[in-house]
Formats: sequence, structure tokens, C-alpha cells
Amino acid sequence: MNENASVSLKTVDRIEVTTLMDNYVDLLLPSTDTIIRPPLAKEGKINADTFLAEHGFSVLVTVYQGENKHTILFDTGYTKVGVLHNMALLGVNIEEIEAIVLSHGHMDHTGTLHGILDKISHTIPLVLHPGIFLYPRYTRRPDGAKSIWPRTVVKNDLEGKNVDIIESETPVCLADDMIMVTGEVERTTPFEKGMPNALMEQNGELVHDPIVDDQSIAMNLKGKGLVVISGCAHAGIVNTLMFAQKTTGEQKIHAVLGGFHLSGPFFEKFHDPTVDALKKIDPDVLIPMHCTGWKAIQRFQKEFPESFVLNSVGSKVMLS
Repeated sequence: MNENASVSLKTVDRIEVTTLMDNYVDLLLPSTDTIIRPPLAKEGKINADTFLAEHGFSVLVTVYQGENKHTILFDTGYTKVGVLHNMALLGVNIEEIEAIVLSHGHMDHTGTLHGILDKISHTIPLVLHPGIFLYPRYTRRPDGAKSIWPRTVVKNDLEGKNVDIIESETPVCLADDMIMVTGEVERTTPFEKGMPNALMEQNGELVHDPIVDDQSIAMNLKGKGLVVISGCAHAGIVNTLMFAQKTTGEQKIHAVLGGFHLSGPFFEKFHDPTVDALKKIDPDVLIPMHCTGWKAIQRFQKEFPESFVLNSVGSKVMLS
């Protein structure tokens, strides 16, 4: 470990990331060495049911080191049915999930939380930033009016569940120190300023909500470098990568996956600086998902032709 690093993250031999929920599904995409697509047909029969996509995010992450294997769930999608439906189609054994990590408190990342907890018989760690419980929170619409976010993570509602809540603003290691939850991400780039229309109440007044609860996860793939997965990257995807580098002491970024929150007219002006920064970081694998947005995803495909991978619900990213 670099002497300036604050977390000693063990290297892993292999990483599998299965997409349980994303904004897009395509049953006809081909598999590659990096990503395995679910088959359209099994035993000569096309399935009468199919995967659900929604404006949400959820991935199942499994790490391997020698004989050791650990699996965690990162985020739980938007609706109460989507992730559970896709889990069933993929044959996911919920009992194998050792921990759940929430990237932040927005409804498109927390929707199936209670449904999953109700199906797990063992006590499971739930890792979150304490800011996830902040309420009320709003978004200001273009006409100036504000809309309140639904309250999807309530501490009292988790009482009686098989869950051990781990609240932390700082990094937390899971899976025998093979997976790091970043905790609150330092924001240092001049262009990643979060959601400008996000509001929260503070001392009776509405102020900008920096979404301090935003966090990501990172792993260190042996001989390759860091694999970083973001839920929405409200702290900024570049900030997130730089923070992972600083925290672990590992400078090489091998793979970047997840939501980069570049969708919508406001964030289009940040496409250029994000692309420029990512070119300097130079990841071997780049898989933008969820709130990255159609325009930004197309831009990444053009700018990173060798590393870009199009994601789809049900796909499994294989890194080794």
C-alpha cells in the first residue's frame, strides 16, 4: 500500500458485475471477452418472459481471490418489482448476498431495498452515508416550482429487519477487505458541482443540496488496477476516481462502470471536460450506465472506441 493511502485494499483475482437494473435492455447484443450477455433462448426455447429496464441502477458484485469468493449488492433500482424480477430470471440466490451498499438516498437506487431484505434470512450489513436520512429534499423545476423527493430510506422502517446498519462518512471495507465503499467523496474538480437544482432544508431555509451521501465502491484487480463502480456519481465521476486513487494509493484505473449523471440539458456543458479528464485517466474499460444519458453515452463511444462497452440489463461484466 502507498504510504499516503488511508485504506489497505486487498487485490482480487477476478471480478464479476451483473447488471440487475439499468435504463436500457437489448436482448440481441453480442458477448465479448469483457461482457457476457444473457442468452435469448435456452434449450432451444425463447423465454416468454424478459428483463425489465427502468430509470434505476443495481448491480451484483462478486470478487474472487484464490478459493475465496464474496458477493455484495450495490443499489436496488427504482421500482419495488424490477430488481426482484430480474434476479429471478438470472437465477440469483439472494441468500448469497453478504452486504448491501447504497450509493445515496434517491428513489432510483433504493426502490427494492425492503423487498430484498424481506427475502434474506440472515442478518446483513447495510452500508450507507448518514446523509442518506436527510429529509425533506427537493428539486427545483425549470418553471421555478419545487418538487419533493420521496422518502425511501427511513431508519425506523429498517428496525426489525435482518440488517446491521453501518453509517459512515469515511471509507468502509467489505468482503474481507476486497471491496471498498468510498464514503463521502472529496470534490476538487472545477466543473463537477453536483445537481444545481437539488435543494434541502437547513435552519428553516431552502439551500443547495450537495448530496453528500453520494458514494461509490472500488476494488483492486491484481496486475490491472482499480475497478470503480458509481451509482450516480453526484460528487462527479472524475472526483470519484481521483478519490479512489488517493484513498487506496493505487493510481491505475482499470475499469469505470456506473452512472455518471451527465443526462439532461444542464449537464451537456460538462461532457467536454469529463471526456478530457477521463482521457488523462485512461481506463482500460469504460461502461457508462443509468443517468449518464444517451448523448453522453454516444460521446463516450466515439471518444473511447477501444475501452467503451454498451451495457444492458442482465449483462455480466467479467474482469480478470
